[in-house]
Amino acid sequence: MIEKRLVDLETKLAYQEDTIQALNNVVCEQQRQIDQLEATCRLLVDRIKQLSFAADAVKVVDEKPPHY
Repeated sequence: MIEKRLVDLETKLAYQEDTIQALNNVVCEQQRQIDQLEATCRLLVDRIKQLSFAADAVKVVDEKPPHY
């Protein structure tokens, strides 16, 4: 009786360890994807700022003088 319970507990523990490892792998992959997305967002924000500054510079050059 006690041996059967011990075997059952060891079996459950083995499944739990396997599940924890699988979950850990998923979390690691998700963190890698998050890091990659953050880097992409930073690049996009920098590019938008550059384009915004360029658009402001062009607007100043193309503006008509106030007396027109």
